[in-house]
Amino acid sequence: MTPTPDQVRRAPKVLLHDHLDGGLRPQTIIELAADCGHQLPDVGGEMSAESLGRWFAEASDSGSLERYLETFDHTVGVMQTGPAITRVARECVEDLAADGVVYAEIRYAPEQHVETGLTLDEVVAAVQEGFDEGVAAAGGRIVVRQLLTAMRHQARSMEIAELAVAWRDRGVAGFDIAGAEAGYPPTRHLDAFEYLQRENFHFTIHAGEAFGLPSIWQAIQWCGADRLGHGVRIIDDITVRDDGSVELGLLAAYVRDKRIPLEMCPWSNVQTGAAASIAEHPIGLLKKLRFRVTVNTDNRLMSKTSMTHEMTSLVESFGYGLSDLEWFTINAMKSAFLPFDERFALISDVIKPAYAALREEVAS
Repeated sequence: MTPTPDQVRRAPKVLLHDHLDGGLRPQTIIELAADCGHQLPDVGGEMSAESLGRWFAEASDSGSLERYLETFDHTVGVMQTGPAITRVARECVEDLAADGVVYAEIRYAPEQHVETGLTLDEVVAAVQEGFDEGVAAAGGRIVVRQLLTAMRHQARSMEIAELAVAWRDRGVAGFDIAGAEAGYPPTRHLDAFEYLQRENFHFTIHAGEAFGLPSIWQAIQWCGADRLGHGVRIIDDITVRDDGSVELGLLAAYVRDKRIPLEMCPWSNVQTGAAASIAEHPIGLLKKLRFRVTVNTDNRLMSKTSMTHEMTSLVESFGYGLSDLEWFTINAMKSAFLPFDERFALISDVIKPAYAALREEVAS
């Protein structure tokens, strides 16, 4: 039977690709903007949480990644003090726990939060304080780790990589680069990736979202990425013939053979034009072909989404059942930047028992 939206909400979820500055509550933005004097956009009427939330969704729904990224001027703009960052981080954890997320890796770029004098260390500490408060408020039902992101159009990737390693035992699980792909290949940051490999540290790379196969190839074969942020354009290396047979190109075959996780974000991809619709999203074919596919939110505010919304949309578009959602969830947990024994415990003690109970509920 098809799970109901409520059953999907109650199912345990694992989130690997979510931006801290892309998930703020609209009311929080309004209050923080008033505190710091940040000028919010013209929403075409009275400013409210509803009207501001609508502005973010409409501004993001443009089919252009570059236009989509402009909305972050307003979220990053109100996250320039320690208390503001801590509040945003705490509320992020609270919202995810309420959505049934049991493990999350939340990414952000520390270099974007130093405009009023915070040091990079102070930014990371403020985020960790918020995460700790959120986990405590959720009664420990969720485990959260930080991913530190360097902006690919800047030149601070080595500095951020060193920062991530320095915080590796204090809440930071990995490293990432983000920002516009075109013109800023991952190989520009090769020294940072080589350093991380020498330090036995985990990293993912935004690749194959707005740009194609060369970005994915560089991320894997030159930089050594553990996971691919999005990776949706791997579909360009897969041929589906008229008779239904499928041929994988060399890169797609390598990604599947090596079980390289794909951090797929369906609704974000539709907004930025990487997919025409959820029903036409490559995630359907990639799941059939047994790629290591995971489901993620990317930016919950901009896409007006949640893990429940993402998974419910897949249920509606592809007819998935609880076993399919469990498959996505275990894929993500296997791919997390968390020690093996902790991943195994979450799968064995939390995820599988909860899905088994839900299946009994659906069957009855």
